[in-house]
Parts: sequence; C-alpha cells; structure tokens
Amino acid sequence: MSNSKLNHPDISGASHNAGNSRRSFFKKVTAATVTLAGANLPTFPADSSVNDSEPENEIPWYRRVTRWGQTNITEKDPINYDIDWWRKHWKNTQTQGVVVNAGGIVAYYPTKIPLHYKAQYLQGRDLFGDLCRAAHEDGLVVFARMDSNRAHEEFYKAHPDWFAIDADGKPYRAGDLYVTCVNSPYYNEHIPAVLTEIAKLYHPEGFTDNSWSGLGRNRICYCENCKKSFREKTGKEIPRVKNWDDPVYRQWIRWNYDRRLEIWDLNNRTTKAAGGPNCIWSGMNSGSIRGQSSRFRDYKAICSRADIIMLDHQARSDSVGFQHMSDIGKLIHGLLGWEKLIPDSMAMYQAGRPTFRVATKPVPEARMWMLEGFAGGIQPWWHHVGAYHEDRRMYHTAEPIYRWHKANEEFLINRTPIGTIGVVWSQENTDFYGRDEASLLVDLPWRGITQALIRARIPYQPVHADHIDRDGSKFSLLVLPNFGSMTVNQVSSVKRFVERGGNLFATDESSLFNESGDSLKDYALCDLYGAHVAANYKGGSSLRNLGRRTTSHTYLRLSPEMRSQVYGPQTGTEPAVVGERHVVLNGFEQTDILPFGGLLTSVRTDASAKVIMTFIPEFPIYPPETAWMREPKTDIPGLILNTMPNGSRVAFMPADLDRQFASYNLPDHGNLLANIIRWTSKDDIPLTVEGAGLVDCNIYQQPGRLIFHIANLTSAGTWRQPINEYISIGPISVRIKLTKDVKGEYLNLLVAGQKIPAVVKDGWSHFKINSILDHEVIVMT
Repeated sequence: MSNSKLNHPDISGASHNAGNSRRSFFKKVTAATVTLAGANLPTFPADSSVNDSEPENEIPWYRRVTRWGQTNITEKDPINYDIDWWRKHWKNTQTQGVVVNAGGIVAYYPTKIPLHYKAQYLQGRDLFGDLCRAAHEDGLVVFARMDSNRAHEEFYKAHPDWFAIDADGKPYRAGDLYVTCVNSPYYNEHIPAVLTEIAKLYHPEGFTDNSWSGLGRNRICYCENCKKSFREKTGKEIPRVKNWDDPVYRQWIRWNYDRRLEIWDLNNRTTKAAGGPNCIWSGMNSGSIRGQSSRFRDYKAICSRADIIMLDHQARSDSVGFQHMSDIGKLIHGLLGWEKLIPDSMAMYQAGRPTFRVATKPVPEARMWMLEGFAGGIQPWWHHVGAYHEDRRMYHTAEPIYRWHKANEEFLINRTPIGTIGVVWSQENTDFYGRDEASLLVDLPWRGITQALIRARIPYQPVHADHIDRDGSKFSLLVLPNFGSMTVNQVSSVKRFVERGGNLFATDESSLFNESGDSLKDYALCDLYGAHVAANYKGGSSLRNLGRRTTSHTYLRLSPEMRSQVYGPQTGTEPAVVGERHVVLNGFEQTDILPFGGLLTSVRTDASAKVIMTFIPEFPIYPPETAWMREPKTDIPGLILNTMPNGSRVAFMPADLDRQFASYNLPDHGNLLANIIRWTSKDDIPLTVEGAGLVDCNIYQQPGRLIFHIANLTSAGTWRQPINEYISIGPISVRIKLTKDVKGEYLNLLVAGQKIPAVVKDGWSHFKINSILDHEVIVMT
C-alpha cells in the first residue's frame, strides 16, 4: 500500500478504498486546474492556438513548420531568462516553431498538480506561460516539452508503487531521481493530468517528450503493476533473467513494445481531448535503430501513428560520419512518408565526443550535420542548453543556414527520392537476431553496405522488409546486409521481388534465422542463393559466437587465378592468365587474394551457382617467420553468383565483408562490394559522378524537376570529430538519368547561386560542378 499523505491508491486495484483515493486525487487535480485557469495568469485569445483556429482544408501546423528552435531550460534559468533577446533570435534565425520546457520532471509554470515538482528557481514566475505567449504573439507555434520518466524523492516517497524496482525490490535511480514505471498510474493518470492542465491553460500547438518510454531494455521492472499486466497479457511471470533463448523473455520484449505504443496512443487521446484535434503528442525518437530497440520504441508502428517525428539525434560518432544523417532521414521517411516532416535536434553546443553543454560546437561540424540532414529530408532544429551562455559564439551558427533554408525550402520538402538500390532492414532483426550484439551483427553490416554505396556515388534507399511488396517496383536491386532474422512473409516478399525480375545481394547469415532469432536448418532464401549450409552446420550464429573478436587473419582467394606459380620478383615474368575472371573482380587483376579478416558459415552450392571467391583459413601473424598460409586453397565459398531462369541476378556472400569494411575501411572491401552491387543491379543506376573526394549523393523528384544533393564529406575530420574547416573539391563531372517530365538542359545551383548549362544525350543530363566546399543542391527542370 502506498504511504502517500494524499492517500494515493495501491494500483493493484484490490481495495475499494484505493479506488476512492484515486478518484479523490484526480478530483483535486481537476479542481486545481479549474482554480489555476481562473487565476491571474497569462491568457490567450481563442485563435492563438492553431489547433482551434485552422480551417479544415488548411495544411496543419505540423506539416508546414520547417524551422525549429529550442532553449532547453535549466532550473536556474527562470531568474534571468531574457525573453526579449530570444524573441530577436527567433526572428534572426527565421524560426517558425519553438520547443519550450513545460513539465514532467520539472514544471516551469505554477502547476497545481500534486507532486508536480516546480523548478527550484521558478519563484512564482510562469516562465512557460510567458514564453508560450511571446511565441504566439510572434506567430510561432509551440511544442510543449515534457520529460516524464523520472521524479524527485518526494514523489517517490509518496508513491513508491509508481516506480520501477529491481528483483530485490530496490528502486531504479538515475542520479538523484527515481525512474517511474510505465505500467503505473504515473503514466496512466499523472502525466495525462499534467498534459491536460498545460493544454487548457496555455494552448500549445502540441506536446513532445524528451524521454517518454521509461526503463530501458537492459533492466527489468518487477513492480506489482508490471507483474499484473504481464500476467494478464501472457499468463506468465516476468522472467528473472535476460535469456534470448527463453520464449517468455521474448514475450517480455514484445509486451514492452506494446506498452510504449499504448502510452503513445493515450497521450495523443489526452492532448487532443484537451487542446483540439491538431494538438498532437509526439514523443522524441532516436536516430539509431539500436537506440530505439533499447528503449522499446517501435519505429514502424510509431510512424504509422505519427503526424511528425521529433528526432533527437544531436551529433555524429566517428564511426558513422555525417552521412548517417541522410541515411536515417531516408529510413524514417520510408516509414513515415515523404509528405511529413522530421525536425532534428541539432546541438549548437559541443555534443558528441566529448560533450560540453555550454561550449560552442565548431561551426563546420554543426553546419555539416545540418546539411546532411537536409540531404535526407530532415528539417533543422537549433538546440541550446540554458538561456544564458558565456560562450556567445554558438548564437551565430544557425542564422546563415536557416536563412538559406528559408530561401530554398520549396526544394527541400514535399519530394520523393530516386534510387534503384534498396537496402533492407527491420527493427525485429536488430532485436531478435542482433540481441545483445546488434552493433556487431546488424549495425556494422548495414554501415559497410551503405558506406560502400556512398563511396561509389550510388544513390540508395532504406526499405523496411515489411514494405518490399509495396515499394519493390522502385528498385532493380535489394541488398540484405546480414539480415539474419526474417519472417515468413518477408521471405516470401523477397522471392516475389526476384520472380518479378528484381535482383538480390545478400551477405553473411541473411535469412538463416526465424522472426524470433532461432536458427533454421538452412537459409530461407537458399533456392535464390544457390547455396545451403554445410552438412556439419549445428545451428546458431558463427558471428554471434565471435563475441568481441571482430577480426581474424583470414583471406579470400579470387577464382580463377591470374598468375603462374613461378611468377614473382625473382623472375620478372608477367602473370599467366589461367582463366577469364568475372566482372565482379574487375580492378583486382594484379592479385589472387584479398584481405578478409572475418569468418563465414561453411556452405555447399547448387550446380547452377558459380563460386568466384573462396575462403583462406586463419594463419599466424606473429612472429613473421610463422606468417605463411597453412591451407592456401579450400573449396569453402566466399562469394556465390546465381542467375535465375528469368534472368534475375543473385549474389550471396557468406563472408561478412560488409562488417569488415565498416570496421576497417579497407578500399579493397569497398571496391568489391560496389562491384557486386553494380553487377547484380545490371548497372541500373541513375547517376555517375567523377572527381576526387568522398561525397554523399541523393536525387529527388518533384513535378517537373529533379533535385540533386551532393554533400562534400572530405575533410581532416571525416572520421574524427569535430572538423574545424572544409576542404574544397572539384571539378566534379555528373551524369544523371532524366525523368520524362524533366528536360535537364539548364540547371540552378542553389548554393553557388549560379545557372549552368548541361548537355543532354540519350536521356541523360551531363554537367560539371567546378567547386564544392560543403554541399551543393542542383535543381534540374
């Protein structure tokens, strides 16, 4: 039983008195809200809320606000928050919407909700109300920001049964705060009461929440709320330990996902009931699928519900680079639709490695993060922590790029991507195949494939495995980068894609596991691969069993060999060509082996399949006297090519070369992956780009025009953040395949501010860009 002095109920619901206590508590909340509404507080005219005033046929605010800003308020800010200064900053940066701290962990208004902690230095000020009124007066929309997964000790002592606990009954804590339980009245009643109070008092256009999904996957809550809910839903007890092979643990994973969707739906019902049909609630989401999985946030299901995705992805890591922004933008739009918006919280402070909350991020670093966001269909959202800074340089970062964005936003939204290569993913693969090694098993193979595509200047689109039937006609090739865990329907979709003339490239252990991550007896796509697991396969994942051992001294042998056994520096003779090599091996004429570094599942092949690379097992590196191949030749396939009766091409690489390329960036790996992609796609690629530098290329279409984004990723900080200056590249020769409604003769360079001619030949537009500093956007009509 709760020991609340307000007599809050035991949420087991067993006691009639408990039910009365809960009703009494929320009667107090309702009365408090009415009292607060009549107090001497800022009020807004009826039309100050876009939700109430927008005509039915007008585009809603969440479809037309494309530039956001946020001052993440600290508890001390109410003392000296200079609203007039920030209003000028909103104007200078052409900001259209602001994210303003409202409530949750800390309330920045005079809340009447019991135990809703007010900011320590609020001192009676209604800071949220003042900011909301100022924004509305300036014509800006307001996202009221919540942070609802933790509470202070006073709240915990009043309602210990509303908080997450471990197997020993001890509460989970985050610093001085206590982590609330997603199955408790805190989420079911307290947060809805706060949302209702804010919506009725201040009329923000919507609500967002920084950390709305509660306890992460690495911890299990054993409170009575969770026990009761899990038992009702599954008939089982909550698992005592993490065990991915335990069906009950996997039920617990799925049950947690379902509960977060229930919270999403509850909060939206609450805000729309209190603030009108366009007063949406949209909790923030991660720019990492693994991050989403760790917080039980189902991106696909969320995007099917969301009107806008508020992306909290503030900085790059050294391993993924700036290009991750365009990648995640395309991935989310593939779920959400390209007509909807994805603002991203772009830190003006030094976020990433290392983090300094009140120091300026180097401008080139912050700027390139924003530009690569634009390339992936993401909208800018400048973000400061605190309302006053001694490092004033950060105030000047956003303005020039926001002004450029305003001048060119018609080309940056309401468009669809063009790319004939689809890279397949699903969050379930991250969960049930990747499990606790998702970085190794899922993220690295994805990154290896996408980086090989970027390096080769080949546009691509992420495609969810459940959407292959829907989106497959856009692509000539699907790539499965170690897509281990597949549902029966997903397997069928891939087969239908190939039957209809599509091509396939799969790597590693793709299709070797079912939707729960259990190993199959053979690849589900074995008939397409022309390959099967070897007779001695005992199940499980050879990659998962590696643990943290990510590289080995292994090689791949190219077939056929291009040299005689006597060729060497002592003879000076030319290599004797033993046979004609496949075009996939173009560029490797002077070698018979390639460094590999990984392991693979041993397979046997069908008669129709062609093996063009074989595995050379590991041998010693040190001491040098021992560094010789113990088994220089094997018949273990490393790359298998198969042509189907209908002419569709299939490449299957049991070698985890994609993971190796992501880990070590060896050019041989990237070149080979690009060769395989070109061959399997039958060179159906709508773009060629020639010139030095690492560039990320994306093509979009709007009615009557094509839009070509090219981002220059070449810098001294390409793989080591932060960068402090750009390195210009050029000239760059470009060749783009035209659509029927685009002539492609005259081009508008939006960054350089130039118009240049192009040569059109055989349905392709040929042109040259003399120089690119950070990015260029070319509009073709």
